[in-house]
Amino acid sequence: MKVGELLPEFVLIDQDLNDLSSTELLGFPCVIYFYPKDDTPGCTRQACSFRDQFEAFNDLGATVVGVSSDTPEQHRKFQSKYRLPYRLLSDLRGELRQKFNVESHLLGLIPGRETFVFDAKGKLVHRFNSQLKTEQHILEAIDALKNL
Repeated sequence: MKVGELLPEFVLIDQDLNDLSSTELLGFPCVIYFYPKDDTPGCTRQACSFRDQFEAFNDLGATVVGVSSDTPEQHRKFQSKYRLPYRLLSDLRGELRQKFNVESHLLGLIPGRETFVFDAKGKLVHRFNSQLKTEQHILEAIDALKNL
């Protein structure tokens, strides 16, 4: 995806087996972040950083959604263990990852870590990609939302 493109259509299930449609994310800004795997060191740091700044996202009127290929059950355990206040979507087949053009790393062995910020109309306004700078994803997203 390139800045200026619209949020692709999708429906995925979350940690509680509820569907989330992309159309539900329209009408207010949203942050969708892709991460490799639940309960791994980098992904836990990133998820907890989004949790710790959740009030800032709320103040900016934004919804936060995490996406990985983990199952809803794995997501539920991860969410509960770290008290994550946002939804985690199961992209079991990697279809959403493909729609967003999130590339893998290390010869395709590690799913990419990338954050997308959309405005209220579903237009991509910012994209940040870094496998190692897990906490920078949150700062980038907040800055992009403040500039809306």
